[in-house]
Amino acid sequence: MKLRICMGAVLLAGAAAANAEANASANAAAAQAAAQPGPGSTIASAAPAGRGFDIAITVDDLSAHGSLPPGMNWPAIAKSYLATLKAHRVPEAYGFVNALRLKDAPGSEPVLDIWRQAGYPLGNHTYSHLGLSQAPSLQAWEDNVKQGEPPIQARMAGADWRVLRYPFLDAGNGAAGDPGRHDAAQAWLKGRGYRIADVSVSFDDWAYTETYARCLAKNDTAAIDAMKRDYFTRVDAAIARMKALSQAVYGRQIPEVLLTHMGAWSAATLPEVMARLDAAGAHYVTLAQAQLDAAYREGGPQAANGTLPERAATEKHVDTSGLPQVPQVGQLDAMCR
Repeated sequence: MKLRICMGAVLLAGAAAANAEANASANAAAAQAAAQPGPGSTIASAAPAGRGFDIAITVDDLSAHGSLPPGMNWPAIAKSYLATLKAHRVPEAYGFVNALRLKDAPGSEPVLDIWRQAGYPLGNHTYSHLGLSQAPSLQAWEDNVKQGEPPIQARMAGADWRVLRYPFLDAGNGAAGDPGRHDAAQAWLKGRGYRIADVSVSFDDWAYTETYARCLAKNDTAAIDAMKRDYFTRVDAAIARMKALSQAVYGRQIPEVLLTHMGAWSAATLPEVMARLDAAGAHYVTLAQAQLDAAYREGGPQAANGTLPERAATEKHVDTSGLPQVPQVGQLDAMCR
């Protein structure tokens, strides 16, 4: 799910099963080790704790985000991701599914079952990660949402699966020549029983995914260390801005909703990200608990477009020029070519 916003969608019993489990364990261990700062690196320390805050963790682009690095497999990446969340006592992490990835990312379908076995729910991210503004028509987008439902519904029997995360956090106001698409989509989703999974903060993990895969393939540890320094600096800055923005817009600390992705880079760096959230005062809650806050019920003509507090700041004409700024993502496209 790019923070453009969410991200492009990219998406073994017997002796064979035993071998697969051994490979998954090895890959999970490797992903955990990759999250640690490299030799000689000087990664910035975590943002100061200050006042604590509630935060729900959500994960976009199941069953597979981005390219699969050599030597890894999607189930192992998911297990690594989930192990980190469990280690930090995260009570729930909605996994938002692009069902097309079950077909075009071979070996990734078990990720959905692994997610459910961990006790975490699944939600809809449309079939093919189709942004509402990008769809040829509202009907085409609605059909894409419906096409993504069967594999989610099948694994969520008796549970609440009608939760949607807009791909790219694009809720339709950019649809050329179709100014009513946003409101029409919101009404259609409500009529179908959907709730919207809003977002208040993202660390742009998606932006590092493809570069990470290339650098792993080249075994370029220096480049990966540089990426981590850049990323963790951005994480700290985003946490600082998140807190300051909440105070500026709402006069208080609202519960937060973090957007992350089910990819190799995100799983490898998640332990350090969670450590920094912990140090900043994070208390993990469910998506429903976070969105009980009145801030998530304000609605309006831009509802669900982009991140909640940035959107609210614009609508309320709040001056954010003096708040902490998040550095731009570094020049990743040219690395490890």
